[in-house]
Amino acid sequence: MARLKEKYNSLKPQLQKELEITNIMEVPSVDKIIISVGAGFAMKDNKLIQNIQDTISKIANQHATVVRAKKSVAGFKVREDMPVGIKVTLRGKKMWEFLDRLVSIALPRVKDFRGIPRNGFDGQGNYNFGLTEQLIFPEVEYDSIMQIHGMNITCVTTSKTDKGAFALLSAMGMPFSKGRE
Repeated sequence: MARLKEKYNSLKPQLQKELEITNIMEVPSVDKIIISVGAGFAMKDNKLIQNIQDTISKIANQHATVVRAKKSVAGFKVREDMPVGIKVTLRGKKMWEFLDRLVSIALPRVKDFRGIPRNGFDGQGNYNFGLTEQLIFPEVEYDSIMQIHGMNITCVTTSKTDKGAFALLSAMGMPFSKGRE
């Protein structure tokens, strides 16, 4: 079992008490993690798209898929079926392992890190935040990347409220910035 999953299982009674939940099965959990990269800057360069896809696949330890445009948009010079992004959805063991690596290895490597913002909650118990570069992950070799790019990470929880999701993620060790909630 993943290290963070074991930590979650030991934190369940504490979360139940903190959130005043009567049934232990209602304690929020992380459902899935989605890593996505908007690659509009690389639409016409298939090698760059492939490089981004390989990098995200290494980071996630799972094959990433290329997201293609559904419609043509003349203002953005996008044609139907052009590659516009890369995404991967993690569940189960790979999700717990990625979250553990993110919290304990990758985020502390961010230069001048003061915590991730608290305003990334969407009102339904999900949390979104962005990273400016992929080099904070130790799996990425500097020589193998063609261009530095950021990524968006979405943590989908089973909580119905932002309070429950915040309590869950902070108990799991997510380094939120200090300040107002």
